[in-house]
Amino acid sequence: MSPSLYRMAKSVCVIGAGPSGLVAAKSLLHNAPKGTFKVTLVDSKHDIGGLWPTSREDNGRQVHPLMITNQSKHTMHFSEHAWEEGSPQLPQAWQVGCYLKRYLNRFLAGEDGFQLELGTHVISTDKRHGGWDVVLRKEGQGEEKRPFDYIVVASGFFGKPLIPESLQSPKNVPVMHSSSYRDLKGLLGQGRPGGGKILVVGGQMSGVEIAGTIATHLSSAIHSPEDSGIHDIGKYTIHHIIQRPIWVFPLYTSPEAGKAAAPFLPLDFASYNLSNRPAQLVNTQGHISEDAAKIIHNIYQRALGTDQGPYSDHLRFSDKDRRSQPYLAVSDWYTEFVRSGLIRTSKGRLDTMDGTTATLSPSDEKVDDIAAVVTATGFDPSTCIGFLPETVRQVLSHSPKNVDQPVALAFHGTHHPSVSNLGFVGFYRSPYWGVMQMQARFLARYWSQGEMSPVMREKLNEDVSIQRTRDLRDDPRCSQFPMGDYPFLMQEMSQALEIPQLPPLTTSLPALSHNQQPLNTLTPSRFPDPRDDSSDTETSLEDTWQVALDGMTTPRFVAKAVFRSLSGTWRLERDLVSKLPTHPSGHFSGKAQFLLRKKTTDGLQCAGSETPAPVSDEGLEYLYIEEGEFKTDLGFGFTATRRYVYRYDDAADKLSVWFVKPDDLKRADYLFHEIDFEVPEDRNDGWKAKSGHLCIDDFYDVKYRFKFNAVNLKEWDVGYTVKGPKKDYTIKGTYTRE
Repeated sequence: MSPSLYRMAKSVCVIGAGPSGLVAAKSLLHNAPKGTFKVTLVDSKHDIGGLWPTSREDNGRQVHPLMITNQSKHTMHFSEHAWEEGSPQLPQAWQVGCYLKRYLNRFLAGEDGFQLELGTHVISTDKRHGGWDVVLRKEGQGEEKRPFDYIVVASGFFGKPLIPESLQSPKNVPVMHSSSYRDLKGLLGQGRPGGGKILVVGGQMSGVEIAGTIATHLSSAIHSPEDSGIHDIGKYTIHHIIQRPIWVFPLYTSPEAGKAAAPFLPLDFASYNLSNRPAQLVNTQGHISEDAAKIIHNIYQRALGTDQGPYSDHLRFSDKDRRSQPYLAVSDWYTEFVRSGLIRTSKGRLDTMDGTTATLSPSDEKVDDIAAVVTATGFDPSTCIGFLPETVRQVLSHSPKNVDQPVALAFHGTHHPSVSNLGFVGFYRSPYWGVMQMQARFLARYWSQGEMSPVMREKLNEDVSIQRTRDLRDDPRCSQFPMGDYPFLMQEMSQALEIPQLPPLTTSLPALSHNQQPLNTLTPSRFPDPRDDSSDTETSLEDTWQVALDGMTTPRFVAKAVFRSLSGTWRLERDLVSKLPTHPSGHFSGKAQFLLRKKTTDGLQCAGSETPAPVSDEGLEYLYIEEGEFKTDLGFGFTATRRYVYRYDDAADKLSVWFVKPDDLKRADYLFHEIDFEVPEDRNDGWKAKSGHLCIDDFYDVKYRFKFNAVNLKEWDVGYTVKGPKKDYTIKGTYTRE
């Protein structure tokens, strides 16, 4: 920018250097006429990213660096900046931070008119005629007042963690907010004799997620070959207090849930499939009528294939529940841990906590022997706007008690007409990246002289967002995410900005059987700004199309779906037919357990080898234990057991089975076989898979069939044909849920 343009530019203070602040700064500098704005981006942290850590070791954020996102990279990106090739479908939190670092370096670092000030606190703001005075304090320095023409609030929605009043005074047990939880040692320390219950308070999305996470850590500690360092770790359970049943979706779902060989894709591919929506979208969020609630509940049940009753009566949706607005959560493991009893549920609210006993209302149910409490009761977003003057907050109808809708803003959370030089980006629950980007583009257009088109003016004149927010604050039928349905918000904002939606790359995508339309997933890259370079947009679109094509036409992601769905206990019936008299034929009847734990690195490529197999230490695996009775055709029987380790390699999308060491029954010994899935000839017959493996002198020819009910396995079988110098037999085992 030339010096003259720089002097003429309007100054903007963007508060918060997370994704909202970064996309706001970039949009003001790149998507408005050059020279319109100069931007100062401030953040109290010493690095950008907001909630998102920027390295594996960055453990000071509200998000654990190794947490897996519940939206795929196809939703979590900006239209002009593609993810790096080879990035996982569901990135870890630190990888999201790295994406933001690359975004900063590409679009903002070294840009004329841009200044990044980290370690800088916004102490206060004061509205004056034509602008703002912002008081900043950089760590180690004094306070400084600076003038700005505009302020963008991009400080996030997750401010101060909320702790129920009954848990705020000192207790006999540790109390921790879910955002602070990292591992069991941090929660339980060395543990205590006899274990106890880990109480999880909060029954919405974060409650389900943290209960599933803690259960995963607990299961791993119990079944790991290594000592957890926590006394009586096997005597701990999790007790989750919920107020209502909530639909729990896995991270990968199926756009064709009615098939036994269902294809799988990341959750958002089906959730944001525009082929299931009318051409002109309406807002499905906000006030949810009984009729609308019943429709949505039925959609969720069809997608999951269950009313969740098999897991727990507290998770089952009764007719009464289906008249209330639906709530959903995302967790791969929660429901099976509930079925197994590692997570136990109670319905109600936490009323009081006396010593190690909690009392619930309205039932007066007691939960005793509590060893620790984790609260998943949300955040107070009002602390994120505490720097605004009280007079301005009054204009915004600030209501601290309404934590989901603390302010009433115009045009989908972007501004208030009475404070026209104050803007908001990402200040609402679940700020999808595409909406954040649209909000930032809107402000760049709204504040650019001569840039507001007649279409935008018409949209603003029709907008009822402020009154809608006020009406929903006390609405008992308000939806889980009241601001608006994601595709609807993208439609409304793109129309106001006159940014046309690009058509999907549907070439070669098969039609879905329920509507004979191909998958048409909404992504931010379908809404590029004409001022941006289109190369990364095309890269993102092609990546999304390729993933959709693979998921719909090949077994990609099926191994992952099978691996998740194996969790828990199965009924096992197995027949053995031997051609050699030294190995009796007979029938095994018993149960098989898939016990989830952190992936270990033990194991050799094959029997007799001294070279370790390449095993990643990331992710999860199962310790498989089967126990039962084997009865021979000759009439005698005996108790039989066997163990394996089942592993899933995310990078290779491969499921494998490993023998365990005979002298250490929790450690993998050597590879038994890898499972190769086949393209099904008949989608109603289930997914077939095979493997062949030479084990010392014996060759195992292995065949599988996995039959799904929507997203979950309902039955699977495996057959072995084993031939060797001293073996010649076949085995056929069938697994069904208990």
